Amino acid sequence: MTAEAELLRLETAVTAIAANLVELDDNPARKELDRVALTGRTATLWADATQALTELWDGYRLLTESIDRARELRDLRRPSDDERARFRHEVLGASIRLSTRTVPLAQRGLLGAGQIHTTCTPAELLSAMEAAFATAVGVATRAGEAWDRLLPAAGEAASALETVRRLGGGTADLAEADRRLGLLTAALATDPLGVEERDLAAVRTLIERADAERTSAGELRETLTQRLAAAHRLLAELNAAAEEARAAAEKAADRFPAHEIAPVPGGDLRPELLSIDALAAAGHWPLISPRLADWNRQARRRLDGLRGGAAHNAGLLANRNELRGRFDAYQAKALRRGLSEHGALTPLAAAAREALYVAPCDLAAARRAVNAYQDALTATIARDTR
Repeated sequence: MTAEAELLRLETAVTAIAANLVELDDNPARKELDRVALTGRTATLWADATQALTELWDGYRLLTESIDRARELRDLRRPSDDERARFRHEVLGASIRLSTRTVPLAQRGLLGAGQIHTTCTPAELLSAMEAAFATAVGVATRAGEAWDRLLPAAGEAASALETVRRLGGGTADLAEADRRLGLLTAALATDPLGVEERDLAAVRTLIERADAERTSAGELRETLTQRLAAAHRLLAELNAAAEEARAAAEKAADRFPAHEIAPVPGGDLRPELLSIDALAAAGHWPLISPRLADWNRQARRRLDGLRGGAAHNAGLLANRNELRGRFDAYQAKALRRGLSEHGALTPLAAAAREALYVAPCDLAAARRAVNAYQDALTATIARDTR
């Protein structure tokens, strides 16, 4: 690979690195990991990830400085042979100094150096940064997923436990469930990667067993009748949310690339609820509670997925319309300034218009095109004013 081609690759990479580092900095899970006094497995993994993040930012600085030096050499009007060689070394050679270590006098030979420098090529630094980024992102992502998955589930378990207690449950199973849930909730706050799904499943089992022991046949029938009615109301919400999600997906279809459109979650939970209704009609109340609890968990997850997908797809249209509005406003500004036919602005305006009005619309490309037109117009007006 030539030095010119490698420099282009590094410039492209450093732009992507900057965007990804900013996005990682804004990640809610990453912020929470920095805020909380972590313990256990999460503390160990996040300490490694924090070190990786420090190395990432240091690497980004070193790589940016190396690219700047290479650009200065490349852009010389009449570079000498020595300057050309320095350019090739800056891009392809071990031009980046990672660290400097002083050698104690007692350990040096008469002709030995007083310092040892650790260097690498920009490509080697980029490879190391990719590994560090994967480490940091992996921990933040897994911790965020654990919180998103287990905190609501623990909340549901706490609510179920309180319901059983309020209705008069006081068995040993309920006390043990309360103890385990307290430990699990405390651990989840500071060590999300150390909490196991089976721990929460064991708590649910204890609560369900305590509920079964506590509840008489009449109370069970009354409670489950109310829960079944609530489940049917939830099913109606699911149907409405599915219609909304389908409508949002249809509006976004063909207007945006297929991979950017959130799919509508499939599956039909109605047959299982009808099966539970049949158990109730036959009087098999003890069999209903675990199946209904599982159905409700699935329904809540499905409802969250449908609403999230609808919001995402509606957001695609909203973002595109916002960009169109911005573009129209800046075109109007150009018209007022007599710049609508400006030689430098016209192709930028055409590119922005095509990005915004030709389907499928790549929002990222459209935003770059609008920003390019906006920046060029602002610069042109500033020059004209001067």
